[in-house]
Order: sequence, then C-alpha cells, then structure tokens
Amino acid sequence: MLTIRLPDGSEKQFKEPTTGIEIAESIGSNLAKAAVAIEIDGEQHDLTDQISSDAAISIITLNSEAGLEIMRHTLTAQVLARAIKNLYPSSKLAIGPTVEDGFYYDFEVDEMLSIDDLPKIEDEMRKIIDSKHEIIKSYHSKKDAVALFKKNAEDYKLEIIENSDQKENFQIYRQGETGFIDLCRGPHLTSLKQIGSFKLTKISGAYWRGDSKNQMLQRIYGTAWLNNKDLKKYLLRLEEAEKRDHRKLGKQMDLFHFQEEAPGAVFWHPKGWRLFQKLIDYMREKQVNAGYKEVNTPELMDRSLWEASGHWESFGENMFTSETVDGRNYAIKPMNCPGHVQVFKQGITSYRDLPYRLSEFGKVHRYEPSGSLHGMLRVRAFTQDDAHIFCTPEQITDETIAVCDLILDIYKDFGFEDVIIKYADRPDVRVGEDSVWDNAENALISALEKTGLKYKHNPGEGAFYGPKLEFVLRDAIGRDWQCGTHQVDLNLPKRLDASYVGEDGQKHTPVLLHRAIFGSLERFIGIFIEHHAGNLPLWLSPLPVKVLTITSKADDYAKDIVKKLRAVGIESECDIRNEKISYKVREHSHAKIPILMTVGDREIENESVTLRRLGSKDQKTMSLKEAIKGIEDEITARSST
Repeated sequence: MLTIRLPDGSEKQFKEPTTGIEIAESIGSNLAKAAVAIEIDGEQHDLTDQISSDAAISIITLNSEAGLEIMRHTLTAQVLARAIKNLYPSSKLAIGPTVEDGFYYDFEVDEMLSIDDLPKIEDEMRKIIDSKHEIIKSYHSKKDAVALFKKNAEDYKLEIIENSDQKENFQIYRQGETGFIDLCRGPHLTSLKQIGSFKLTKISGAYWRGDSKNQMLQRIYGTAWLNNKDLKKYLLRLEEAEKRDHRKLGKQMDLFHFQEEAPGAVFWHPKGWRLFQKLIDYMREKQVNAGYKEVNTPELMDRSLWEASGHWESFGENMFTSETVDGRNYAIKPMNCPGHVQVFKQGITSYRDLPYRLSEFGKVHRYEPSGSLHGMLRVRAFTQDDAHIFCTPEQITDETIAVCDLILDIYKDFGFEDVIIKYADRPDVRVGEDSVWDNAENALISALEKTGLKYKHNPGEGAFYGPKLEFVLRDAIGRDWQCGTHQVDLNLPKRLDASYVGEDGQKHTPVLLHRAIFGSLERFIGIFIEHHAGNLPLWLSPLPVKVLTITSKADDYAKDIVKKLRAVGIESECDIRNEKISYKVREHSHAKIPILMTVGDREIENESVTLRRLGSKDQKTMSLKEAIKGIEDEITARSST
C-alpha cells in the first residue's frame, strides 16, 4: 500500500501509484476543481506527475501564493511564448521565469518591438487563453529533446539542453494538438482556462545569460492576478510607485544626481547631503545611548586580510581590487567587519570587557552588474551604519533582544510601523564547518524566540559567514524592503585570531554579532523618500522652512526671520525674487518644502507670518515667536508625519 500524508497529519492509502489530481479528487470535488499543482516532500510538481512511494503532500490551489506564481509561470511560458511565435514565426524562445508580482520572457525577434506592440501581443494572448487548451507534459531523453528543438530551430533551448548534465526526463509542455512546445521546469496549470487577468507592462533589452558578449534579446514583462479587481489594484500601485520614484523626486527636490562617469555612485547636492547627515546624527545619538563606540577603519586594505577573513574566496567577484606599483594587491572594502576585528584585537583582553560594541558609518564598494543598478536602491558605492558586537555565547540572547528593540524603535521614528522579521540560515556557499553553523543557528533561533517576536523562515539566505535576521519594512503602498540585519558569526573571529581571556583564565574566541539598521544609508534614503512621497517629516527635511516675500518691502523682514530660525537650529532660506507669490508657492511646493512662511506689509506691521503646510491649501497667520516655537517643538518631537 502507498501511504500519502496530508498537511493536517491524516493519511490516505492507495493500492498503486497515484497522481496529484487523483489525491485531490479523493479528498473532495471542490479541491480537485481548485487544484493547480501538488507539493511532494516539499517540492512542487504537476498534478499529473506520478507518485509511486510514500510521501508527504499538499495540494496547491490557484488562490494561494504558490498557485498564483504557477499561473504566472504558465502565462509566460505557454501563453506569451506562443503568442510571440504566432505573431513572429521566425522568433526564437530563450527563458521565461516569474518575478515578483509578474513574469517576463526573453525572445530573439527579427524586428525591434516597442511598447506600442504590447496591445497586439495581449490580444493574441487572449485568443490563446480563450481556446482553453489543456496543457500536457511529456518526458524526453536528451537525444529526443535535442532533436525536437533542433527541428524547430530553437537555438537557445538547444543550448540549455546540450549544456545540461541531465540525460533523461527533460520536461516538454504542449497545448493540446497545437504543435506549440516549450522546455520548462514547470509545474504548469492543467488548462489555459485557469488563467486569470493579466497585462503586459514593459519591454527592454537583455543579453542572453546576462553576458554582454552574447546576443541582445528582447524582454517582455507582464503581471498577472486572479481577477480584474486584483489586477487594477496592482496597476494603481504601479502608478503610485511611479509618482514616488526617488530618482524623480530627488531631482525635483534637488537632493542628488547620477551620471555615467561614476556608475552606481551618488552625487549629493547640498540639500541631499544635509538629509544624509541628519540620518547619521540621529543614528549616532541612538548608538551612543545604546553603548556603541564609533570607529573608522581604512577603505583600502591588503589582499592578505581579505583572504584570512574568507571574503576573497566567497565574495571576491564582488570586490574592487587594485595591484600597486610595489606589487601588493589591495581591495576596497566591501564590508567593515574585518577592520572592526582589528580594532578589537588591539585592546580587549578580558571577558569583563564584553560585550564590546563598535559602530562605523563606513563607505564600502561592491561590484554590481550595470544592468542591476537602480538609482539609490542598487548602487556600487554606499555607506553602512555598520556595528559589530563582540560577546560571549551567554550574551547572545540579551544582545539580540537589545538589537531587535533598537531596530524596531528606530523604524517607528521614520514612519515604518509594519516590519517583518525573517530568519535566514546557511547558504550553499559559506565558510566554516557545519558544527559551527549548527551552534550559530541554534543560538540565534533561541535568542529570537526569547524576544517573543514573530518571524518567518528564509531558508538558505544567510550570509556566507553566519545565519541572520532580516528586517523587512512595508512601505505606504505595500511594497517590502529588506533593510536591517542582525547576524551571528562564529567563524570570522576565529579566522582573524581574535580572542579574550575568560573567567577560567583561558583564551576564548568571541562571538561576533554583525548589525545594521539602515543597512545602506543611500538605499534607506531612497526607500524613505518613496515611502513619504517626498513629503519628509519636518525633523528630517533638509530645508524645513522657506520664507517668501509678497513685496520688496518685506525683504529685510524675511532675512531677519531666516536669521532667527537658524539661530535655533532650523535650516531656512528666503525667496525675495521679484515674482508673484503664487508662482513662488507653486515652485517651492513642487520642491517639497514642508513649511512656507509668507510675509508682506501686514506681517511686518504685526511681527507675524502666514504659514502654509505642504499638501494643504489652508493658511494660518500667527506671531513670529509662536511660529518658531511651534516648529522647534515639532522637530524636537520627531513626529514621523
């Protein structure tokens, strides 16, 4: 008898090999109708795949996250791919994976496609979906798969097959008797009639296998959802995201820019640099109060240190290196941790000195492919609010609780209340023995559970030197951004020969806790700008107040107001140009200045100002003294709105 274990712990017996659809039907007709795939011992399979040994299974339905992704995968690999082949018969298929909220497919097409071609392609896709063809999978030997795709002149599929170590069971999917075939890992829907609502969103270029030496292909992106309501909701979110794009707002607010001569690096303008420094001042205050000691370590260090730390082997391809005239090989630091270990080794000798917390606003450089660079959200040069805590194994729990409390408290100040914590364990590429990883993972899980915080498991996504906690912020329009991290490292201190004398008089290797809250300041600022749509809280605005004159008679009064504001630490400027006040208001509102102070003859006479807040058409006149006090109080309160 074949024993199938269900998610609720119950079991079903079958006399012979069975399939996912048969199992679903044995449970209930409604489940069979909703089923799109099956998970067998943690791995996704098509509903028609045969199960011939005892297994733990769960049926995947269309209204689940996994089911939605399978629907998107079917849409790109079966519907979009076939539509392109129908419209452009000489085109060649490359790859078509799912991505967050959607999918894409890469094609070689003789003619250059544009955004104007997408409606025509969508129409063809709808015709294909309306056919409601069944999707049929068959298995083929390497020899047969090569023959099939050679016959169809599908060069990219041939390359994938020929370069594979696999000899048998290549999965090829068909749509009824249409003649369309595609090589795919699956799983797929059983029928095209299960596909919901979709839209193609953009088209771009993409090199085959991401290598600029290869053929440039055309990549078509799309999104798909269960129904029109969900699709419209997502498209509205895209529109809102476009309005909030930090690159657009950064230019509008005159904060920063990028240029080709420095790919992946930020040119900070005066106002942008003030914002950057406000974040550092804020974090410095928080860290000092939490017992951190700030240091600064070299950006350029010899290869030998990076070899000893394990970075050269595990992270070398992402490092910028240089060989000098004296023959020494240097690397621009991609991380601050080896430098902090060197500081620790200069003075710490006793367990009584632990925990020892070091922080640094360290500039680091990492190579990112040019195609992946995206404003400040993906850069090559950035500043980390990095910290490293050297402690004993017994101190991991208390330090982890303190770090979690600090991180969540700081995020609240910036208007992020919805934070998801993920636990990420050992990746495939890592340093250190499995026994060391076992200890590190157990210590972090134990500490996390004692905090009482809820968390999700993110398997295989730890750093190459240790497991970690990831803090994911959900922004105002529902997007998730991974920012903060807290990592347990039992490898690096030992590799770099760091030690302390324990209570027993013997040498011990400290535990190293890596901690970042903003992560990258550049990236955090980009996320922060988009979260607030450029309407920054007053205490973080690089220019909280602009004083606007109605007539030239008010010029001296405006200048005096600026002096008084600056005297109490409120950055401000005045606009005394000979322009209409309505023009000035529009211009500075567009630049996202939080408070506009308007002054004219009446305000001079009464020693008052008329205030207008960003986003409001209401105006309020009050005494200058009252206005300055109100602004001071709001900045001191650090309100996130």
